[in-house]
Amino acid sequence: MRLHAFRVGKGERGAVLLHGFLGSGRNLRTLARRWSEADPSLCILVPDLTGHGESPPLPERPTLEGVAADVEETLEAAGLGGPVLWVGHSLGGRVALAAARRHAADMRGVDLLDIGPGKVPAAEADSGQVVDALCAAPERAGSRREMRDWLCSRLPPALADWLAMNLVPSEGALRQAQGSALRLAQGSGFAWRVDREALRRAHPAMLSEDLWDVVLGRRVPIRCARGGESPYVPGADARRLEANGCPVTTFLGAGHFLHVDALEPLVAWLAGPR
Repeated sequence: MRLHAFRVGKGERGAVLLHGFLGSGRNLRTLARRWSEADPSLCILVPDLTGHGESPPLPERPTLEGVAADVEETLEAAGLGGPVLWVGHSLGGRVALAAARRHAADMRGVDLLDIGPGKVPAAEADSGQVVDALCAAPERAGSRREMRDWLCSRLPPALADWLAMNLVPSEGALRQAQGSALRLAQGSGFAWRVDREALRRAHPAMLSEDLWDVVLGRRVPIRCARGGESPYVPGADARRLEANGCPVTTFLGAGHFLHVDALEPLVAWLAGPR
């Protein structure tokens, strides 16, 4: 299925930039803009992954390869020429690796942003805490601030702000409802634009798949940037990546959200030599 997406840049070389779990393409707009400025040769497609943002809802039994197929269909519809560079933060990186299993010949490379190919232990992923807070939140609120205040009672402010990007004005807004059907959200104020329970159900599947075969098979050039304060790419995984020809760069002092904590160094890394 085709995903909601926007483009940044007018270059000849294609790239796709994928957000993490519970995010949307909007989260990466600043990164895409700065990267395009640093490398004008690029045309960067920034989609909302399946079940996120303004894209269609997740199927009943989602898989990483299914989400990757939706990205591929969206790239084809966008008409980006030549092999495309896939860059993915967190879940987006895992989707990129799943795509490399399918069509590595169509990929110029994969850049992983604070994610590795191994299974992500639920205890080490803050996304579980975040999805629990998302599902416990009220269906709607009178204002963004009201919902943000509720989220801040459960989460750090930065994560609350991130989740609040999934709020839309509830009058006339389409909301993903039970059974993946769409209905109009009634009442005034702001409501969630995503099917929260579908995302909760999908969360274990998105974390539990082992993707090391993509690295070990050397199907496509891979490199990784990780946050020095983040647990998502532990030292053992970084060493294993490098031992298999995948360079790893660590941004000291940065957490999981590299595009927030280390924007300019990350842009330089993306635009630099591969």
